[in-house]
Amino acid sequence: MALGTRCQQLAIVPSSTRARCRCFRTVRQITKREPESLEFLRAVPSTWDDTVPLDGKIAEYVAVARRSGKDWYVGAMSNWTARDLEIDLSFLPSGNFTMDAFQDGLNADRMASDYKKTINHRDEGHELKVHLAPGGGWAARIHP
Repeated sequence: MALGTRCQQLAIVPSSTRARCRCFRTVRQITKREPESLEFLRAVPSTWDDTVPLDGKIAEYVAVARRSGKDWYVGAMSNWTARDLEIDLSFLPSGNFTMDAFQDGLNADRMASDYKKTINHRDEGHELKVHLAPGGGWAARIHP
């Protein structure tokens, strides 16, 4: 059993340098029940071309963006305090992008596997408001 919400587990991958080992411990749990989560994990590369720290406070929360080729992966994680973050997308180059995002569900504070996947269109230079449940996270792949 893993601590934190499903979205925190997904956010670990782009947010941490030692993420793949920790995250893939939970792959067996989500393989059949959550194929879209597994699809996200499969797409995450093992090396990065660029890393951009977006926000954070030691022992409280972190938000990081990482690029591989033209794709960006963004992860945000919180400690056991729920919080709202504004993620600055100014790291994106000019153009239009599709964002596949995983956010904590309404009941994630009581049922860690509750999440919602959204697909949106974004362009560079906007801020994005994200809510993190206690022990929660938010993860996204942003691609042309």
